[in-house]
Amino acid sequence: MSRVCEYSGKRPQVGRKVVRRGKAKREGGIGQKVTGLSKRRWKPNLQKIRIVDENGTVRRVRVCARYIKAGKFTKAPRAAAKTVA
Repeated sequence: MSRVCEYSGKRPQVGRKVVRRGKAKREGGIGQKVTGLSKRRWKPNLQKIRIVDENGTVRRVRVCARYIKAGKFTKAPRAAAKTVA
Protein backbone atom coordinates (compact mmCIF):
# COMPACT_ATOMS: atom_id res chain seq x y z
CA MET A 1 0.00 0.00 0.00
CA SER A 2 1.45 3.36 -1.01
CA ARG A 3 1.95 6.25 1.37
CA VAL A 4 -0.46 8.64 -0.35
CA CYS A 5 -3.33 10.61 1.16
CA GLU A 6 -6.54 9.64 -0.63
CA TYR A 7 -7.90 13.20 -0.53
CA SER A 8 -5.05 15.71 -0.62
CA GLY A 9 -2.67 13.53 -2.64
CA LYS A 10 0.19 14.14 -0.22
CA ARG A 11 3.06 11.69 -0.77
CA PRO A 12 6.63 11.29 0.46
CA GLN A 13 9.01 14.01 -0.70
CA VAL A 14 12.69 13.49 -1.33
CA GLY A 15 15.56 15.80 -0.53
CA ARG A 16 19.09 15.84 0.75
CA LYS A 17 20.70 16.12 4.13
CA VAL A 18 23.72 18.41 3.85
CA VAL A 19 26.70 18.04 6.20
CA ARG A 20 29.05 21.04 6.41
CA ARG A 21 32.27 21.83 8.24
CA GLY A 22 34.01 25.08 8.96
CA LYS A 23 33.06 28.41 10.46
CA ALA A 24 30.67 30.69 8.58
CA LYS A 25 32.12 33.85 7.04
CA ARG A 26 29.68 36.06 8.91
CA GLU A 27 31.06 34.62 12.16
CA GLY A 28 34.64 35.46 11.19
CA GLY A 29 35.60 32.17 9.58
CA ILE A 30 36.87 31.22 6.18
CA GLY A 31 33.51 29.77 5.09
CA GLN A 32 31.69 26.49 5.24
CA LYS A 33 32.46 23.54 3.00
CA VAL A 34 30.04 20.73 2.13
CA THR A 35 31.51 17.39 3.17
CA GLY A 36 28.59 15.08 2.58
CA LEU A 37 25.23 14.77 0.87
CA SER A 38 22.84 11.96 1.69
CA LYS A 39 19.33 11.37 0.43
CA ARG A 40 16.39 11.40 2.78
CA ARG A 41 12.60 11.29 2.65
CA TRP A 42 9.88 13.26 4.39
CA LYS A 43 6.83 11.09 4.95
CA PRO A 44 3.30 12.50 5.34
CA ASN A 45 1.50 11.90 8.63
CA LEU A 46 -1.08 9.42 7.34
CA GLN A 47 -3.72 7.87 9.55
CA LYS A 48 -6.23 5.12 8.83
CA ILE A 49 -9.70 6.28 9.80
CA ARG A 50 -13.22 5.03 9.20
CA ILE A 51 -15.40 7.63 7.53
CA VAL A 52 -18.95 7.91 6.25
CA ASP A 53 -18.74 9.00 2.61
CA GLU A 54 -21.36 10.87 0.58
CA ASN A 55 -23.24 7.62 -0.23
CA GLY A 56 -23.63 6.85 3.48
CA THR A 57 -21.34 3.84 3.39
CA VAL A 58 -18.61 3.32 5.97
CA ARG A 59 -15.15 2.80 4.58
CA ARG A 60 -11.57 2.90 5.79
CA VAL A 61 -9.28 5.50 4.21
CA ARG A 62 -5.72 6.74 4.64
CA VAL A 63 -5.69 10.51 5.06
CA CYS A 64 -3.15 13.02 6.32
CA ALA A 65 -3.52 14.45 9.81
CA ARG A 66 -4.07 17.97 8.48
CA TYR A 67 -7.35 16.92 6.82
CA ILE A 68 -8.49 15.14 9.99
CA LYS A 69 -7.76 18.23 12.11
CA ALA A 70 -9.61 20.45 9.63
CA GLY A 71 -12.73 18.30 10.10
CA LYS A 72 -13.20 17.50 6.43
CA PHE A 73 -14.73 14.09 7.22
CA THR A 74 -17.55 12.68 9.29
CA LYS A 75 -16.08 9.83 11.28
CA ALA A 76 -18.03 6.60 11.39
CA PRO A 77 -19.58 5.76 14.76
CA ARG A 78 -18.02 2.91 16.69
CA ALA A 79 -19.80 -0.40 16.66
CA ALA A 80 -21.77 -1.25 19.80
CA ALA A 81 -20.28 -3.91 22.05
CA LYS A 82 -21.68 -7.37 21.36
CA THR A 83 -23.00 -9.40 24.27
CA VAL A 84 -22.27 -13.12 24.41
CA ALA A 85 -25.37 -15.15 25.23
